[in-house]
Amino acid sequence: MRHENNIRADGDKDKVAEKAPRKRAPSEHGFAMQIMDALEQGIVIWSQDGFCQMCNQQAVDLLELQTGKLRVGTSLEELLAQARDRGAFTAAKHDEAVDLFGLGRTFHFDCRTPSDRILSTNVRPVRGGGHIMAISDVTEAREALAALGVAKAEAEEAQRKATEVLEDERARQREVSLLSQMDEWLQSCKSLDELYQIVTAFMQKVLPGTRGQLFIYSTSRDVLDLTCAWHCADAPAHVTPDSCWALRRGRSYNYDPDGLSFVCDHVKDALGPDDAPDTFTCLPIMAHGDTVGLIHIEFLEDGENPEVLDTKAFTKRCAEHISMAIANVKLRDELQDQSTRDPLTGLYNRRYFLNALRRELSQTAAQQGNFALLALDADNFKSFNDDHGHDAGDVVLEAIAEKMCNLDVDGAIACRVGGEEFSVILPKADRTRASAIAEELRRSVEEVRVDYIGGDLPKVTISIGVAVYPTHGTEPKDLIKQADVALYDAKNCGRNCWRFANGADLITFD
Repeated sequence: MRHENNIRADGDKDKVAEKAPRKRAPSEHGFAMQIMDALEQGIVIWSQDGFCQMCNQQAVDLLELQTGKLRVGTSLEELLAQARDRGAFTAAKHDEAVDLFGLGRTFHFDCRTPSDRILSTNVRPVRGGGHIMAISDVTEAREALAALGVAKAEAEEAQRKATEVLEDERARQREVSLLSQMDEWLQSCKSLDELYQIVTAFMQKVLPGTRGQLFIYSTSRDVLDLTCAWHCADAPAHVTPDSCWALRRGRSYNYDPDGLSFVCDHVKDALGPDDAPDTFTCLPIMAHGDTVGLIHIEFLEDGENPEVLDTKAFTKRCAEHISMAIANVKLRDELQDQSTRDPLTGLYNRRYFLNALRRELSQTAAQQGNFALLALDADNFKSFNDDHGHDAGDVVLEAIAEKMCNLDVDGAIACRVGGEEFSVILPKADRTRASAIAEELRRSVEEVRVDYIGGDLPKVTISIGVAVYPTHGTEPKDLIKQADVALYDAKNCGRNCWRFANGADLITFD
């Protein structure tokens, strides 16, 4: 009995086991859905004939579709049409997407949701036909990329501006360096002639794309004389003040063929009948508040200096520096004249005479040549002053000085050494030449008729003493003494004549 019960019990166990349900393995479809639902991307699988076979909730949410608008059985054509109608992409993009799906290859497109989110959609063909579509929300990434692009563009713009500023600063530094070089040379000039040479060389070198001229007022102030020019073959020798708009208006003048401007007459005069003027600038040259000249510069189409940022602006700065240099040289010359010239006659004074005599003696000794020294004064000048007054005496001294300046002798140095006493240094003059010049000067003064207060003054004569280097001395004091002794000899011989110094101890160079 016990044995049978056990058997029955075992049999019952078998029956119970048969009645218990078996745990079924998950299907492939369910497993795929679990994977798709776990993804952040929206996934849609399309059949070969264009119908939805599978999709996850992420796809519906990302596309912002109403319930039922995307499910198993939804056609691809229907989904694309919905996207087009909602404005996710244009009609052209819709047609392009339809065509791409028909090609059966991988492709990508973007679309926008009604809430203006950006979706990136990648489509890849699958085996057996159909496609799998992966949808990602790339709004933040695209915005970050756009912001990065803006930042990059701003950085590039800032760098470009910084580069331009740096290049401008470098160009200005180069211009400052060029002007400094010009100033250094101009400040070293001993004369206006040297200054004009430096201006010509500098402008030719630094402004190759220009041609120009520098004019300076003549003493009479009725015309400006050409002092230097660059890149000009036919520059005018003179211009009149009223022929230039810059001089007439008292400030710089720029002529632009495309603007409202007029050609200066001095430019018209230099043009042919069929020629048209280039762009040019006229700049007055100012010195201590006074207009002393004019710079005229024409700007050509080619040949600009890469070291110059703005040719016209740089040209104006050059003119300002040249103006200052001319003013300085003129002021220096005026001060030099005041310190070395006699204010009444304009002849060199005694101090200049002594320096010039030493210089001439040194140069002549080195060359083993000759030069002559004339010492002269007006005859009976004290009595003349007493009879006619000091003003009349000054007129006589001026007349004598004029004749001394008119001597046709290269390098002659005429001086008033005191009162009615004068001296003339005659470079390279030997005994014969000195005699001829002394007689010429004596005769020219004798022929002078001095008009004073409506009448002629009595005839003026001079006496002259002549000394020759090295015959009458090899030191300045010796030559001066010998010339004075000869002058006294001329006065003792009746005045209005010339005499040589004592030549008993003759000195000559072999």
